[in-house]
Amino acid sequence: MFGSVRKACGRWRGAWHARSGAGGNGTAGQGPGGGGRRPRNLFEAAAAYVCACAADDQEGIDEAAGWVSPEALSFGVNELACRAVVALARERDESPRIVARELLGLPPA
Repeated sequence: MFGSVRKACGRWRGAWHARSGAGGNGTAGQGPGGGGRRPRNLFEAAAAYVCACAADDQEGIDEAAGWVSPEALSFGVNELACRAVVALARERDESPRIVARELLGLPPA
């Protein structure tokens, strides 16, 4: 299961870097002559952060963590986790509690 998450994150990161330009810090477009790119939002930061964590990519983790405040990143990661657990629970026809505990390696409640 984690292999499919890593694969999906890899595709997402590849597409993101292709779209935004490799090595960009996401600040372009915020000032005069910035190139016209918009700043990243907290959900983009959360997705990039989680994907980088899944791939054990410290550079990606640091980059995504710099896009928004720590509080916003925490909120985004929490929202992503909730949505992922709900989606997996629906896919497996199980309760979110069972799926969350299984993902964390906890014994059934």
